[in-house]
Amino acid sequence: MIELPRYLQMLWNREPEGRRGPKPGRSITQIGTAAGAIADAHGLEAVSMKSVAAAVGFTTMSLYRYVDSKDELFAVMVDVAYGPPDLHFERGERWRDRMTRWATTITQRRLAHPWVTDVPQVAPPLTPNAIAWMESGLEALEDTPLTNQQRLSAMLAIDGWAQNHVRQSLQMGLGAGPPAPDSPQGAYLQFIGMLIDPARFPRLAAAGPDALDDDDEDFFAEEFARGLGLFLDGLEAVIARSR
Repeated sequence: MIELPRYLQMLWNREPEGRRGPKPGRSITQIGTAAGAIADAHGLEAVSMKSVAAAVGFTTMSLYRYVDSKDELFAVMVDVAYGPPDLHFERGERWRDRMTRWATTITQRRLAHPWVTDVPQVAPPLTPNAIAWMESGLEALEDTPLTNQQRLSAMLAIDGWAQNHVRQSLQMGLGAGPPAPDSPQGAYLQFIGMLIDPARFPRLAAAGPDALDDDDEDFFAEEFARGLGLFLDGLEAVIARSR
């Protein structure tokens, strides 16, 4: 029978009784918290087995009693950063409102720790908070006539888009909040004016300024609302056909 990796045993409190060796001096959650604090302060590239071990007062070799690789360390720190969903859906609450709250809340968690979107995803999530978020997303769609597979696919599609929206917006310097006067948004408008010939690219020339020329607009929030609305509209059409 396959055995759970050590870090998953610790995260899920599934460690077998009578395990040999010294009792751990830190919890796996404390290690994930320390790693996340390093990433918050200095970026994901500053996280290493050595830096995290030093932050919790370990030798590097001692840290290997908790995680076998950097990928496992990343999985732990992402799980800690997400935290539990803490979403409570009211009886009779519309599925669309539920899904909007779910997607908005997990997006806020990602914005609080933007490095989570840069962590390489080498395997499907198996950590407890990540699984709890999936369960919560399926709960948001519980009262719909969709099949279990349709609910899972819808939840994964929305979550994948929301995660990419955080990553892409931050990479372009278009994060949450109104843009600063000297932001990339302002530079973009100048560049597109210099580079895009309206005769050759009429649609792009019209779309760029329309999307970005409002100084008071929160690009991230506006595009999040529009994009999520498109997904929910499509899901609403699927639900209507199901009925």
